[in-house]
Amino acid sequence: MKRRQRSDDQSSTVATAVTVGSITLPNPIMTASGTAGHGVELAPYGDLGALGAFVAKSLASFVWAGNPPPRVHPTPQGMLNAVGLQGPGIPHWLAEDLPDLRATGARIVASIWGRTLAEYTAAAEQLAAAGPEVIAVEVNLSCPNLEGRRGIFAHDPDVSAAVISATAACGRPRWAKLSPNTDRVVEVAAAVHDAGAEAVTLINTLLGMVIDPRTRRPVLGNGGGGLSGRAIHPVAVRVVHDVHEALPSLPIIGVGGVANGWDAAELMIAGAAAVQVGTATFADPRAPWTVLTELRSWAAGEGISSLADLTRTLR
Repeated sequence: MKRRQRSDDQSSTVATAVTVGSITLPNPIMTASGTAGHGVELAPYGDLGALGAFVAKSLASFVWAGNPPPRVHPTPQGMLNAVGLQGPGIPHWLAEDLPDLRATGARIVASIWGRTLAEYTAAAEQLAAAGPEVIAVEVNLSCPNLEGRRGIFAHDPDVSAAVISATAACGRPRWAKLSPNTDRVVEVAAAVHDAGAEAVTLINTLLGMVIDPRTRRPVLGNGGGGLSGRAIHPVAVRVVHDVHEALPSLPIIGVGGVANGWDAAELMIAGAAAVQVGTATFADPRAPWTVLTELRSWAAGEGISSLADLTRTLR
């Protein structure tokens, strides 16, 4: 924490509710997709219903094995991963994981991915059968292929917009998760918003690689991977700032290197309406709840009566 804190009694006077598009959340802190599992893996460490929302690991309409091992590698102030979106598929998730999640009282955000427009459409159609506890769908636009084209979806405004249009069948608000690995992120954000995304999630991992000094080969089985953790936090703050500056009416969920209350506040001050906690959860599974407690305490110490007032208070 970078500012003074007050006791829990004083921080309890801070109003924590925020809105993301058409959705009101009791507080701005969520898990980040890919860091909290598909189900109730984190439930032993905290009340999932006490978080703003639980964002599940990305799912496709089919079972997917992911990338070859090794899949993760520690880096200074972060980690490199190339898990490859391993998952049991949406039908299995609906039958086996969602009931247990529902029982926790969590507000659930499903995350979907695909390799083609048809696969995104299929995923969205399958999620239409989910109950009202699934309050939104985060559309992961950082996948490697689109009908034979190499690259990341979120680097192309037209392709990204087409994916968002193709997922309307889910029947829920959609949040487009975008990539920081492009200088077109503002353009892409505008395109997905026009196509029907209520909000954007900023950011996903940065492209990276680590080479083993003994073998002189990449340490990950897939070669390169995605860099996450504390090291990318300033990048996330800048991207959130730039998108909010250009598109002030577009709700933003900030994510990237959040490990304490000030990190969350910083993203909100830059323009985020809510914040996701990701890589910090691997080091401490209680991290999302700790961040929420620290954010409330920081706000109380600053005389801030409502966390919603933090959004875009950059001076």
